[in-house]
Amino acid sequence: MTAKKYKVNAGKVDPEKRYVLQEAVQLLASLTTAKFDETIDIAIRLGVDPKQSDQNVRGAIALPHGIGKTLRVAVFAKGEKAVEAQKAGADFVGAEDLVEKVQGGFLDFDKVVATPDMMGQVGKLGKVLGPQGLMPNPKLGTVTMDVTKAVKELKAGKVEFRIDKAGIVHTVVGRKSFSPENLLANIHALIDAVVKAKPASSKGNYLRSITISSTMSPGVKVDLTEFIKI
Repeated sequence: MTAKKYKVNAGKVDPEKRYVLQEAVQLLASLTTAKFDETIDIAIRLGVDPKQSDQNVRGAIALPHGIGKTLRVAVFAKGEKAVEAQKAGADFVGAEDLVEKVQGGFLDFDKVVATPDMMGQVGKLGKVLGPQGLMPNPKLGTVTMDVTKAVKELKAGKVEFRIDKAGIVHTVVGRKSFSPENLLANIHALIDAVVKAKPASSKGNYLRSITISSTMSPGVKVDLTEFIKI
């Protein structure tokens, strides 16, 4: 998209206005589209202190309509669980051999699942997988014996969310080609999950701001009124 088209899009968005979510989604849909199917992202600023360990916000949610992209899933498992992972549709399955391959620089996947018995080996990959946000975590359902469920959920569009150093959750909620109804359903599901992940120690206003945008559009600020009751 050219700078001229971006400027036209920016002119359609009031930077001071807080749009009702449905209106915000419709506005994004009306903006000039790039030559590719743009990603729709959301940024949720929370009233928590990221420096406090008891105020960490993290979780995962299987969005009702996925994210418009089939993710490549690697599974660390052996024996029957390796066979199970392959049948579930995992793209890469292995045990010590896959650990060695990743240590050698192989990172051609988007998500990682591991059975508990493999975590001793997978733990060696912390410096490789950690910075990429790929380290399996039992709290997110990616360290599990139910590899079939984990793989299918990730393939269907399960997304992970966590606050960054500024106390903001950034994640994908769909594509520009999605219908407004499907985008709304995905966004509502994500916000609900983030609200349910509110730390007990968090006081005051938890949801501070919500902004949605496409890859090539300015951010559209969302009115929080309809979410305060959640």
